[in-house]
Amino acid sequence: MATVNRPDAEIIRISTAGSVDDGKSTLLGRLLVDTDSVYEDQFESLKRTSEHRGEADVNLALLADGLKAEREQGITIDVAYRYFSTAKKRFIVADTPGHAQYTRNMITGASTADASMILIDARHGMTEQSKRHAFITSLLRVPQVVVVINKMDLVDYSQEVFASIEASFRDYGQRLALSNVQFIPVSALLGENVARRSELMPWYKGPCVLERLEDLTPEGKRTPSDLRLPIQYVIRPDQNFRGYMGRLESGVLRSGDELLVLPSGQAVKVKQLFDLDGEVQEVASGTNVLVTFDREVDVTRGDMLVRPRNLPAVTQSLEAVACWMSEEPSIVGKPYLLRHTTREVSAILEEVVYRFDVETLHRDEVRCLQMNDIGRLSLTTGRPVFLDTYEHNRALGGFLLIDPVSNNVMAAGMVTRSQGSEAMKQGQKTGQVVWLTGLSGAGKSTISDALIELLRKEGLNAARLDGDDLREGLNSDLGFSAEDRSENLRRAAHVAKLFASLGHITICSFITPMNSDRRKVRQIIGDQYIEVYVRASLAQCEQRDPKGLYKRARAGEIREFTGITSVFEEPDNPDIVVDTEDLTVDRVVRELAEVIRRRLR
Repeated sequence: MATVNRPDAEIIRISTAGSVDDGKSTLLGRLLVDTDSVYEDQFESLKRTSEHRGEADVNLALLADGLKAEREQGITIDVAYRYFSTAKKRFIVADTPGHAQYTRNMITGASTADASMILIDARHGMTEQSKRHAFITSLLRVPQVVVVINKMDLVDYSQEVFASIEASFRDYGQRLALSNVQFIPVSALLGENVARRSELMPWYKGPCVLERLEDLTPEGKRTPSDLRLPIQYVIRPDQNFRGYMGRLESGVLRSGDELLVLPSGQAVKVKQLFDLDGEVQEVASGTNVLVTFDREVDVTRGDMLVRPRNLPAVTQSLEAVACWMSEEPSIVGKPYLLRHTTREVSAILEEVVYRFDVETLHRDEVRCLQMNDIGRLSLTTGRPVFLDTYEHNRALGGFLLIDPVSNNVMAAGMVTRSQGSEAMKQGQKTGQVVWLTGLSGAGKSTISDALIELLRKEGLNAARLDGDDLREGLNSDLGFSAEDRSENLRRAAHVAKLFASLGHITICSFITPMNSDRRKVRQIIGDQYIEVYVRASLAQCEQRDPKGLYKRARAGEIREFTGITSVFEEPDNPDIVVDTEDLTVDRVVRELAEVIRRRLR
């Protein structure tokens, strides 16, 4: 037998789970043997060991159970990582313990898995441990699940037994965040439906285990596009070079990208980009990378590089679901260390909100969590941490709680919510109001629509606020007198300010003919206000007349019409002036977008 080596194949990380004696190690041993991933001398040693133990057949479980205590007891105790390959994929399998007391070990194995393989003994069906493993798989948001119903040979390959277990699992799984679940009946001991389809179960039409594993997708292809680069090391070999190293947890990083350093908020530009092979122009998520900047900045371990317009929550208060891993129970009010990506900060356990009953999924009120309990916690940190929810980004949503004295891991947590987030406050600063003023027909609406389209393509939250839209709803009670027009603009300014406070870039299209009203609008909105005078001559606007309003005004059908029967004052202090008689819409939009980008930076 020879180990298959496919360095160019995709890597799939799989976590196994199941109750004691469900056959996880036997299944893994069968996969290793049937994919020619065991050396001949290793297999011969396995045969001798099996004979010495008085076993008639080769005990494939011994391939996975590496610890002496595991072989003596016939159980899995620690997480064992095994490797095998096929012509399509490479696999890293975390063989995790089935005992309830080793729940924390299963979390270790599943936390980075692309898929979870849950085994169920066909004789026993769904047990409490089966439910626990399904529950943890759901909490960890493992995106692909393979439920292997093993030992079918001991129930005469019964279709009814298989269907009953599948129905029980689906009933329990409906209350969990499980998706993409495949059920496969197997006999791991005999190799039925493991690496080849079984003729003993003709009623089953699905793939065998190995076929399903080869169809799995790496989790890296599911990571969000948000750029998140925690800094792990500062590289300073001499006075002429300063680089920053870390693992790109999500997103794509390119040379020349403009980034923001958290928590300082310094803006930088990527000057050079290196991976393990040398300088590159682009790296993808999961890559260990070294970056240099266009200028000297103060960056240290635990800081994070992000895009200026795509920030994580920067917070000191969070809620999380956690599995308690220590024999010492949780203590409310006790200081711990919170280790998140490359950042470690002090943290206080404020409250145990509740504990999950894994059997019923009820939420029990408790004062503390014991070892292997799973519950919801609220925490406060001494310094800000940079979070995404675990559901959105597994790398940025997971953390460990550490005992500051013993340095033991106390709990593994998954962020569900951050409270009092500084990112919201930052969002209030980054919202902008672009107020387009000018005669009817000058091009305000055309510019507004094109500008919003461009900004949205860049991933920005852009919204339009138009005078016609407001007059159909919020301001439908107003007429066109000088007083009503002023009130119309006052209300519009407050709506635009609200949008900006939520982080939106709001493009407002209003004639706003009087300087007094423009000053009032600027005063209401404040520093987030950008006044743009869209200039075009009255003759040009009349020639365009997109709505036929000038024609009606000249005919006396509209009594108060700006530019004809009502005055339009040239803006006395606009931030930007664009002349639509000389400039194309594309040129105007690009110039306005650049102004907005500078404001956001």
